[in-house]
Amino acid sequence: MKLHDLRPDEGATKKRKRVGRGTGSGKGKTSGRGTKGQNSRSGGGVHLTFEGGQLRLVKRLPKMRGFNNRFKVTYIPVNLDQLAERFGSDAEVSPEALNAAGLLGNVTDPVVVLARGDIDKALKLKVHRISKRAQEKIEAAGGSVELLPYEVNKNLPRS
Repeated sequence: MKLHDLRPDEGATKKRKRVGRGTGSGKGKTSGRGTKGQNSRSGGGVHLTFEGGQLRLVKRLPKMRGFNNRFKVTYIPVNLDQLAERFGSDAEVSPEALNAAGLLGNVTDPVVVLARGDIDKALKLKVHRISKRAQEKIEAAGGSVELLPYEVNKNLPRS
């Protein structure tokens, strides 16, 4: 088989519809557009959201209101039961270690530790935020907690 032998499968391709090529073609004169009216003209037709003159859905919906706070900090939650199953005793738990363990997507994201589950390992936590109950459980297991500073990028242009 050579390149010149290749053909598309039977029925895989359709012939292009050639309109406006005389009445004998079946698509002559008005080219399948009917007679007169909005849809027969070039550039004619109704817009995408037209609903026959009734108030269209996009106009009935309320506009987006409010504003987006550029300085909002969204913490990535990590629970104690996740730490217990992924880290051994006396392990240092930092954003880099959480990323390596698959609990944190981006090392630069701020982390909050929450108290779901129990822990019996003495872990050294270095996180941006921790709930009171989680801190109590960590310290009861003999671990320690160090809070890392987190600052939103303040060098954004003012709007």
